[in-house]
Amino acid sequence: MRRAKRTFLPGLLILLSFGAPAWADSQPAMFRGGPEHTGVYPGAGLTDFGGVQWKFKTRGHVLSSPAVYAGTVYVGSDDRNLYALDAATGAEKWHFETQGGAINSSPAVSTNAVYFLSADGSFYALDPPTGKQLWKFETEGERRFEAKGLHGVTPHQQTIPDPWDFYLSSPALYDGGVYFGCGDGNVYALDAQTGRLKWKFHAHGVVHSSPAISAGIVYIGSWDSYLYALDAATGQEKWKFKTGEDPKIFNQVGIQSSPAVAEGTVYFGCRDAHLYAVDAKTGQQKWNFPTQGSWVIVSPAIRDGVVYFATSDSALFHAVDVATGKERFTLPTGMFVFSSPAVAGDMAYFGVFNGKLLAVDLKAGKQRWEFQTDASKTSLPALLLPDGKPDYAKIFVSEFWEDMVVAVRKLFALGAIVSSPTVADGVLYVGSADGYVYALKLAAVR
Repeated sequence: MRRAKRTFLPGLLILLSFGAPAWADSQPAMFRGGPEHTGVYPGAGLTDFGGVQWKFKTRGHVLSSPAVYAGTVYVGSDDRNLYALDAATGAEKWHFETQGGAINSSPAVSTNAVYFLSADGSFYALDPPTGKQLWKFETEGERRFEAKGLHGVTPHQQTIPDPWDFYLSSPALYDGGVYFGCGDGNVYALDAQTGRLKWKFHAHGVVHSSPAISAGIVYIGSWDSYLYALDAATGQEKWKFKTGEDPKIFNQVGIQSSPAVAEGTVYFGCRDAHLYAVDAKTGQQKWNFPTQGSWVIVSPAIRDGVVYFATSDSALFHAVDVATGKERFTLPTGMFVFSSPAVAGDMAYFGVFNGKLLAVDLKAGKQRWEFQTDASKTSLPALLLPDGKPDYAKIFVSEFWEDMVVAVRKLFALGAIVSSPTVADGVLYVGSADGYVYALKLAAVR
């Protein structure tokens, strides 16, 4: 996102119902559907919107993406609580309050435990039926990415925390271990049963990317501009891939996106305004797709030879051929996108900062329908120009850092959806900055 006077938005959480077979209870649920993070969910992608099945109100923004396991939806809120909700009704089963940190990571769930990271610097494991704490692991402490003159805002000589860095790393489960990154610059591998540290790897920047794991290798990005490939058993570095730098205003640098792995290739976005395809074994670049100065925060989805992702400033949804890196189609989204697309059958679903969830027919290359939060319906018109485009002069008032923080809050007030959707049993679940978790019913075309 290239904008000194303007910057990015936080999020929203919504749930949708799909007529698709459920994940087997033995298969853990986690961010982007599985350890490879391809964002593909089982069952047919249903084409029509069947209405809101339920919505559940938390006391804070919901930037976390829901995990659905054995009839329960698990999701975090920045009100410091992790919630367990009945997937069919939205009724609360239990909630767990942390020591004092927002839960802007997405939980991973197995039969044995619910795992998540909190801004209080602790990594938690809870009992799924009761929400009782099983164990807790203390990191060296969470923090946001920060730099002098960040995004070109003033004061130029003061170190400024990035208000767009609002996600935490979401854990991945693999071969008896649980893996995640941290603002302390470390990648951690813990024993999933006991919480014992297996290893940690130190990057040279904040690690809020979520790890993707395939064939015994952990892939994760850092704000130090590198994507790392680490041995899942030992933490030994296999290779690292260098992305772009921006030493003046630190706007076009850092991997906030989480990688996805498919058929020997790692795909990931970067704030240097590119989507990259890198060989999973060697770390050699296959191709990169430039986005004309626009950040790629989302984790890409990969299905049937196409990678799907969306951008920030340019506000576009892209479909790119995995073999060539050439674009197949593109669609406007209306505003910044931080929400990663969920793909089911021939449909993709993702949230937008304007408080809308978009459903795209991937075969036709066209938007099929949209859902809008109540907060968006009420507040969005005041931030639009007569032609329907965002009025950035109203959102980003000045070059002062304080006004950038206020701009983020204005966008959150739209009920922005920066949570990434999860699809299970004919329902789409997603969170919103309006504090709600939504379950949206999907229907086949009539």
